[in-house]
Amino acid sequence: MTSHLLRRSALAAALAAFGIAAQAADIKLGAAEALSGPAGQYGQSIKNGFDLAVAEINAAGGVNGNKLVLQVEDEAGKKEQAIDVFKKLIFQDRVLMVFGPTLSNSAQAADPIAQAAKVVVFGTSNTADGITTIGDYVFRNSVTEADVLPETLRVAAKHAGVKKVAVLYGNDDVFTKSGYDAFKKALDDLKIPVTTTETFAKGDVDFKAQLTKIKASNPDAIVLSALIAEGAPIMVQARQLGITQPFIGGNGMNSVKVFDLAKGASDNLWVGSPWALGSQTPQNQHFVVAYTQKYKAAPDQFSAQAYDAMNIVAKALQKLKLSGNLDADRKALRDALPSVSHNGATGPFQFRQVSGKDGKPAGYDAKQAAIVSVTKDGKYVIEK
Repeated sequence: MTSHLLRRSALAAALAAFGIAAQAADIKLGAAEALSGPAGQYGQSIKNGFDLAVAEINAAGGVNGNKLVLQVEDEAGKKEQAIDVFKKLIFQDRVLMVFGPTLSNSAQAADPIAQAAKVVVFGTSNTADGITTIGDYVFRNSVTEADVLPETLRVAAKHAGVKKVAVLYGNDDVFTKSGYDAFKKALDDLKIPVTTTETFAKGDVDFKAQLTKIKASNPDAIVLSALIAEGAPIMVQARQLGITQPFIGGNGMNSVKVFDLAKGASDNLWVGSPWALGSQTPQNQHFVVAYTQKYKAAPDQFSAQAYDAMNIVAKALQKLKLSGNLDADRKALRDALPSVSHNGATGPFQFRQVSGKDGKPAGYDAKQAAIVSVTKDGKYVIEK
């Protein structure tokens, strides 16, 4: 009898130990972000937002007792490198899903890898049109330029008395070209005439020829579709040429890095986003305080969207009982994500499904309202 009880006791202990081990299993997620190169200014903020969210989620007990583990790989803002990183994370490291990549240009190239492998890819900074039409495993919580720019233009025109604009955009990048298309449509809809349209390419450093033409056309504002690596020098050179008109920028210009890169020329830049540093919601104030304490710097839109994205995925994972069968778990996550709603740093959030190029249901975009801000004295100030 005693030996029987001992055996039962040992078995119970073993089962308990097994249960504890199962509860403490890691949920391995991947992120492909630009941590180096010109786009690294976005990628590092994104990584910080992810890391903060993971730390908070794990400190609160994880997801159903399981710990989130995030593996971040540098895709350097390059299409080819993003493709390689996606392949590594999906096929070699066997992550449950992938966040990223940082730029829309890279997403257009790498997201089809995830779609073909039936692995969720979740963009937190891709805003070009067409990304989510790639397929039904493609998600993003970054609001598209087509959704944000009309509101940015409307508010800027109202406050800055904009009657006519010049347009300057990067013509060799999916994001900046998509931004130009969205700006053009919004300008047409608002019946705001364009005095001149000028272009540049990634890596350009001298924009004086384009800016001189813009100055001669005498616009009330300059509409700028650019990544910050080129956008900040454009603002500096414009002010050097005596151009005092406001800039109206897209998603690529919505970063606190503009205050470092453009310095004294950073004022009078209008941008739109679901997130603003000055938003007084309890959720955003928690995020801003936690981020500032952890990183000794203010967050930006990119860190806020990454922070919310991790919490959105955690909510989806809470609905699941992961089986350990990776293919089945990847599909289960895909099936759970669309119904998630979340009220985070960027405000109330839901997904909306888009149609693919064949007219069939495809991936999922963000359904959120934009907040418009203007830079004044090294700060973003909300305008309505």
